[in-house]
Amino acid sequence: MEYYHQKRRLKYIILLLAVIVGSFSLIYSNYLVGKLKEEERRKMEVYASAMKKFAENDNLDADMSLITEIITRNTTIPLILTDENDSILAFVNLLSTFNNNPEKLYRELEKMKRAHEPIIITLLDNKSQKVYYHDSTLLTALFWYPIIQLSVFVLFVVAAYLAFSNSRKAEQNRVWAGMAKETAHQLGTPISSLLAWTEILNDIEEARPYVENMKKDIERLNTIVNRFSKIGSLPDLQIVSINQTIQRAVDYLKYRVPNRISITYQSSIDHSIKGLINENLLEWVIENLVRNAIDAMQGEGEVKILVQSKERKILIDVEDTGKGIQKKYHKTVFSPGFTTKQRGWGLGLSLSKRIIEEYHHGKIYVKTSEPGKGTVIRIILPLIETQPHVE
Repeated sequence: MEYYHQKRRLKYIILLLAVIVGSFSLIYSNYLVGKLKEEERRKMEVYASAMKKFAENDNLDADMSLITEIITRNTTIPLILTDENDSILAFVNLLSTFNNNPEKLYRELEKMKRAHEPIIITLLDNKSQKVYYHDSTLLTALFWYPIIQLSVFVLFVVAAYLAFSNSRKAEQNRVWAGMAKETAHQLGTPISSLLAWTEILNDIEEARPYVENMKKDIERLNTIVNRFSKIGSLPDLQIVSINQTIQRAVDYLKYRVPNRISITYQSSIDHSIKGLINENLLEWVIENLVRNAIDAMQGEGEVKILVQSKERKILIDVEDTGKGIQKKYHKTVFSPGFTTKQRGWGLGLSLSKRIIEEYHHGKIYVKTSEPGKGTVIRIILPLIETQPHVE
């Protein structure tokens, strides 16, 4: 569990660093944008002063070159000049399509009113004009640049993370599948040898009562080998009764649990309710969940397996009276290697999740859990409803 604590802390640290870097970038760019806005405001004020001088000048011989240059040098800031009643007199740095479209021009004026306070030009005849303006294209580009840059960076990080995770997951799957198949292969030889020994012992009258029990255990080993051999390959799914499959798993476990542990099985569906499943693998999932429940109850308690159908789904609940799972671990418990036990590899629930979700196209999750009171893990499988055969 400590490994997952460290992994979670590392994720939070990386996320915090990303937030700090992104926030610094946005704050600094907003600072620059603010400075440029102040600079553009000053430019507009100088522009307004030049317009005032130009409008008030009645001396044709006066040198107006500086004022004219100030007016004509504005090639980036869109503006609209209006009278005191907001009737448009002129506009600069707007698309030519505004020339023949007064309605569009007045809509643009409304946008400028919302963007900035106008600059008032007071003329000699006590009349006034107003200069409305937008941010320049450079300022707008600078405003959006860090946001676009940050978005691209985030997309790149997410894509790289997903690619790395998928690659690592595929590699882990190959390793686990290889280990499982090798385990199944290695078990094959001693199982065959045990079968031969049971045939020999069967000829000894005194040993016959024990041989039957040995054969049951060998059959069980064969089932385990069959399960391991299917990891990493698509299992053979068949239309079978959910009730019968779960009942077999329960019957097997009932006689192999501590005396102070009780297992009960209740089903509200009949044998016409079937699912497209692999019986060996589904039994394996039920056994894993029950064994985890037994470990959580520390040798005393009750395990209930409840089966029902709802909205063309089969719902299988495995409920225990154990120590419960903290909410922050509800998803983590299905991760490979996660375990709260002193011994064990933490693969049972991970394999169960893979069997249910990847092989049977279902879902498995912690439905409810409360520390000190117990846990309910739910399995959802698609059902196949068949009609009973009538002669």
